[in-house]
Amino acid sequence: MSESHLHESHPEIAKRLKRAEGHLRKVIEMIETGRPCLELAQQLHAVEKAIGQAKKNLIQDHLDHCLEDVVGPLAREQRRSIDEFKEIAKYL
Repeated sequence: MSESHLHESHPEIAKRLKRAEGHLRKVIEMIETGRPCLELAQQLHAVEKAIGQAKKNLIQDHLDHCLEDVVGPLAREQRRSIDEFKEIAKYL
């Protein structure tokens, strides 16, 4: 399980997560300095959305690359189910 799975999108995902990490640190500082709850909730929502988007990008990248490697070439009719699965996964 130590096989490397570095994809072209991973550096961008890591960059997005590092920004979210910095943003989260700022939110913690806001809590410690007694900022209003509305501001805290807004900022936590932004952090949550950033992490969620990173997760979505990671999963979509996995489907686009790793699943394709496993499935390999398929006839058009068989391919349709895989393509539909990848498309519907965008809504998760």
